Amino acid sequence: MPAPRRIRVGALGEERLIANLRAWLGAANPPAPHGIGDDCAVLPVPRAGVRQLVTVDPVIRGRHFDAALSPAAVAGKLLKRNLSDIAAMGGVPRHAVVALAAPPDLEVAWIRTFFRALGRVALHHGVRIVGGDCAQTDGMLGVWLTLMGDAPRRPLTRTGAQAGDLLFVTGALGGSILGHHHRFTPPLAEGRWLAARPEVRSAIDVSDGIAKDVRALAPPGCGVLLDPGNIPISAAARRNAARTGRPALEHACNDGEDYELLFAVARARVEEFVVAWHRRFVTPLSCIGRIDPRARRDALVRFHPAPEAEVRLRGYEHFR
Repeated sequence: MPAPRRIRVGALGEERLIANLRAWLGAANPPAPHGIGDDCAVLPVPRAGVRQLVTVDPVIRGRHFDAALSPAAVAGKLLKRNLSDIAAMGGVPRHAVVALAAPPDLEVAWIRTFFRALGRVALHHGVRIVGGDCAQTDGMLGVWLTLMGDAPRRPLTRTGAQAGDLLFVTGALGGSILGHHHRFTPPLAEGRWLAARPEVRSAIDVSDGIAKDVRALAPPGCGVLLDPGNIPISAAARRNAARTGRPALEHACNDGEDYELLFAVARARVEEFVVAWHRRFVTPLSCIGRIDPRARRDALVRFHPAPEAEVRLRGYEHFR
């Protein structure tokens, strides 16, 4: 039998593509005007006293994924990295809009698989895809997702930590390029629980590596002391270390795309907090350091005690 003809998106045109997107998203896309099909989506009025969270993140070919990653895995990564932002503030995800930028020679099969997977992941997390846009490019492929959610009574932010607070992180860190960057589970339940605990002062999700992300939690005039012996190093980070010759601890601190929760807890209530956490979750929890009031201008984040091998603390920074 002859192989089925590969249809390029340029052969469909925008209108037929959008009609197909609705079908591929399935039940994750409600009928217009509550979903795709109008100039705007009409969303339910939030309950009295409920504020909304909004976040946006893309996946771009050559930066966040390559041909080795299936379109279904790319779709999961796109939604889950946005869900991780909602989790870091203790929110509940609700609605999303998606913008696709693609060249006309992209195979329709890629888009079909992507949007079908996006619909499945969205339904699993209680998210409805309610709109978006499509645009033609000269070769670049990227998808942007804007996610909206309900904020808790006290949203966790990056500010609020105080000198002496202890720093905790969930899970294990480093080596995400070996698969974790798209296979992770967004810590939504953990984030909601943390937002309800008054001893939790601030939080962030680990996307650029703790060496960089932890700086956002340091209040003015303070720095961060990290205990190298308590930082949870993933097996993937150790495999990366064997390949690069750099310490596994360096990969744990710098690799990024861990999508774990990093947060500050008031020292006076740490014991109570840890007991309550382990009663509620099986998710690993590590105390990795503290907010230090004696910050050095040349080293906002440093190790104490110093690790045996030299470890660079830098994290990932766009455009550098």
